[in-house]
Amino acid sequence: MAFYHQGSRAVQDRVGVRESADHVGRAVGSGIKPVAAAFLELQPLLIVGAADPADGRVWATPLSGTPGFVRATGPHRMSVAGGTTHAPSARALKTEGTLVGTIALDPRTRRRMRLNGRLQPTERGFAVEAEQVFSNCPKYLQRRKTYETVPDRVPEAPLQTSELTEAQARFIGEADTFFVTTVHSHGADTSHRGGNPGFVHVTSPRELTWPDYPGNAMFLTLGNLLTDPRAGLLFLDWTTGTTLQLTGEARTEYGTDGERRVRFALTEAVETRSALPLRWAPPEYSPANPEVAR
Repeated sequence: MAFYHQGSRAVQDRVGVRESADHVGRAVGSGIKPVAAAFLELQPLLIVGAADPADGRVWATPLSGTPGFVRATGPHRMSVAGGTTHAPSARALKTEGTLVGTIALDPRTRRRMRLNGRLQPTERGFAVEAEQVFSNCPKYLQRRKTYETVPDRVPEAPLQTSELTEAQARFIGEADTFFVTTVHSHGADTSHRGGNPGFVHVTSPRELTWPDYPGNAMFLTLGNLLTDPRAGLLFLDWTTGTTLQLTGEARTEYGTDGERRVRFALTEAVETRSALPLRWAPPEYSPANPEVAR
């Protein structure tokens, strides 16, 4: 199947899920169907991942705006206008032809949609010419029933470090959701990772790990990491709007019991307090989340 590259195929074969991956892959297209277009227009949040064209570092970035700031403007085109964003992704989102991976995730309905393609700057923001459009099941996605806009919330100056602070390590350890962007020679992909708090473990100020729970058998993230270890992570506080963006490299470790774990080595961290003007309701954890050993 042309959708998968050699990295994803290698992981699928190692785990023994190629047939399942082929079945799931048939749902991937390049068109934005009416139901997907309607979904996009309801979202106040979009996660966009890309490699910086200057230094190659990969970042996952949250964009927020009034619903409708993201919408389909053609059968293969998604436009983003008026959303707010912060460094360090500004260059990538202003560069013609940037390969981007996006995910629109709605905690209210536990639905998510991914759209990958090439970026084109526009007068009001940017557009993405879609090459891959698909949805995922709600597994490991926490429900947050409502949100409210906090219009007077002002982002603070970003804090840039090469190591995690103790407060940042606690923040990561308490997270139930994060986003990961990976890249390959012909594209980028941004995916969701979820679990009960504690599923991400900070092992040192420059390293963290998380389990790779069984999913849709596509192995887009692990396949990308097999061919290119660069990765960008995004953690966000669903109440205060604080974001923590990490860039570095990751690799997958395979246990003898069939379990997989991803180990991420940090290059740079950027923390922005009050970055997003959204306050979400407390989570209802997914019933699919495995128990976390304490």
